[in-house]
Amino acid sequence: MTAQTILPANTLSSGGYDVDNSLRFNKGSSDHLSITPSSAGSLQKYTFSAWVKRSNLGANSTIFGARVDANTNFFITFRDEDDISIKNKIGGTTTTLLTNRLFRDPSAWYHVVVAMDTTQGTASNRTKIYINGVQETSFATEQYPAEDANTAVNQTVEHNVGDDVSDSGFFNGYMAEVVFINNAQLAPTSFGEFDSDSGIWKPIDGLADLTFGTNGFYLEFKQSGTSQNSSGLGADTSGEDNHFAVNNLTAVDQSTDTCTNNFATWNSLINSNGAITEGNLKYTTSNSSSNYGYRLSTIGVNKGKWYAEIKYTSSSVQGLVGIRSREATAVVHYLGYYADDYGFYIDGSIFQDNTDRGDLGASWGNDDIVGIYLDLDNNKLYFSKNGTLYTATGYDITAAASTTTGNYFFSATEWNSSGNGAFELNAGNPVSALANAAITDDNGYGAFEYSPNITGDSEAKKFYALNTKNLAEFG
Repeated sequence: MTAQTILPANTLSSGGYDVDNSLRFNKGSSDHLSITPSSAGSLQKYTFSAWVKRSNLGANSTIFGARVDANTNFFITFRDEDDISIKNKIGGTTTTLLTNRLFRDPSAWYHVVVAMDTTQGTASNRTKIYINGVQETSFATEQYPAEDANTAVNQTVEHNVGDDVSDSGFFNGYMAEVVFINNAQLAPTSFGEFDSDSGIWKPIDGLADLTFGTNGFYLEFKQSGTSQNSSGLGADTSGEDNHFAVNNLTAVDQSTDTCTNNFATWNSLINSNGAITEGNLKYTTSNSSSNYGYRLSTIGVNKGKWYAEIKYTSSSVQGLVGIRSREATAVVHYLGYYADDYGFYIDGSIFQDNTDRGDLGASWGNDDIVGIYLDLDNNKLYFSKNGTLYTATGYDITAAASTTTGNYFFSATEWNSSGNGAFELNAGNPVSALANAAITDDNGYGAFEYSPNITGDSEAKKFYALNTKNLAEFG
C-alpha cells in the first residue's frame, strides 16, 4: 500500500520551534485557571493569544474571560454553533464580533489572537481577531466598542482561562502557549509565522522576550503542581509572576499533545452512541439494549508500526478494542480483542469482520489495559493485556489490508448492552494517572503504562506513539 495518512489540520510535524506542553481542560469537571489582578492595567489596549485544540463540539466553550458584573464583562468563546464570539459588554451595552466561519475540526490546533485598542478612531480597528495568522473579516454580527471605552479586561476582577467566570462556559479541549500582553495591540506575527515550505502557520520561539506589562502572562504549562505559584500548572513564565490558581486540574492534565506535535484522540465527528470527554480521550457508552456504538481515532495510517493502550473503566459493557479501516462511506474491516461472553463468542477471543478467530486465553474487564500493536509494514496485529503479550507471532491481516484503500484507525466498540462502560485511549497521553513510571517510544514520545516494543518473532519490533512527529518519519 502507498502511504496515506490523515494529518490533523494546521500541524507542522517537523522543523522549527517545538512546544513541549499543553493543558487539557474538561468541561464536565469545571476545569479552569483563575487570577484576580492586584492592580489595574490598560482597560483599552491589550492582546490575548492562545493555541487551542477543541474536543466536543456544539457547546459553549470559553477560552478567556473577565467579569466585573452582569453589566461589564468580556469573553472569547467557541459557541454551541461552533463559531467564535468576542463579546464585550460595557456598562450594560453589549458589542459582539461573531464569525461566519465555523471551527469544527477536533483534530486541529487553531491559533486564536484577539487584539484590542478602543482608542482607535476607526471602529473596525478596535477589535481584531486572527485565526492561524489570518484576520477574520467576515462576521454574522459585527459590532465594536465605543471609542476610548474601558473594558472588563485588566480590571481588578477575576480573569479566567478556560471559563467565562460565571461558570457557564467551561472549555473542552487543549490549550498551549497562552499569552496576554498589556497596553499593546499586536499582530499575530508576534506569536507565529507561516512555514516557508508548507505554508502552515506555526508558533515561533522568543515569546519570553515580549514586553508583557502589568498583568501580562505567558502560560507554557511546564510545571505539574496545583498551587498558585511558579511550580503550578498555571505558572506564569513571562517574568511578571502573574501565576494562576488551578481549579480542578491535576498533573495528569499536563499533556504533550501540542500545536507542534499533534496526538491521536477519539474522533468526536463520528456520531455514535455515548459521549467522549477528557480531551476526547475517554469514550463513555450510552445505556442502550438495542444499539451499539464505536469510536475511531482521529489519525489513520496504512504504513509503519503504531502502539496505543486502551483502558476499560467499567465492568458492565461487552466490548471490542482494536483497529478498524474506514472507506469514504463505510467501515469495511475491523479486528479486535473481545472482552467477554456474548452469544457464540468466547472470553478473550480475537474477532474479525463478524468472525471469531480464536481464543487469546484471557478476558479483559474493569481497569484492564489492552495494548494494541499495529504493524502495517508486515501486516501484523498484536495484543497485550496489562503488559502480557498474546499472539507472539501476531495476527496476519494481509487479506484485509489488500482490500483496504484507506487507513486503519485505533477503535473501541460497545456491543449491545444495557450497561455503561468507558474506554480510555492512550495514544501517548493518558487520561488516568499511570501506576508506574511513564514509558516512551524509542523516539521519546508518549507516556505509556507498558512498553511499546515487542521482542520475539525473530527480531525486535519497535512501535511508536501515533502523533504527527512520528508520522513525518514513519507514516
